[in-house]
Amino acid sequence: MPYLQLDVNGHYSLDVKRRWAKRMGDTYAEIMTTEVSRITVALRELGEGAVWRCGKAEPRQVALLMCDIRRGRTPDRRGRLAKALLEVCTEMLNLQADSLNIEFTQHSGDEMYHPLMGGFSDDWREDEMDTPDNIEKAG
Repeated sequence: MPYLQLDVNGHYSLDVKRRWAKRMGDTYAEIMTTEVSRITVALRELGEGAVWRCGKAEPRQVALLMCDIRRGRTPDRRGRLAKALLEVCTEMLNLQADSLNIEFTQHSGDEMYHPLMGGFSDDWREDEMDTPDNIEKAG
């Protein structure tokens, strides 16, 4: 965890998806102050007409980014992340900003089992990247 999954109507090349995944992971790690090795991203290419936004007019095709994250970040930090991820998606995938919603679901650390990180995650802390254990893991 975190798990960022983007549902789209289109299809992209493997190279675009790989570069997109790298930027999403790096962006998330920097803004949310966590280790990039915790992050999983998915680009779910559901095909034309698979994701719609309803309204008073006819529904229109859109995209949706779901962000399952550890609880603890302020609304301001989540807002900065949303804007940065929106920029990555519009730039790299040619999505329209007004056609992409970003939603957050927050979890306690013990709701996320990550074998690479030793099992259940700790709850997020503001100083997470500065702890001796994390410096040793990253080094």
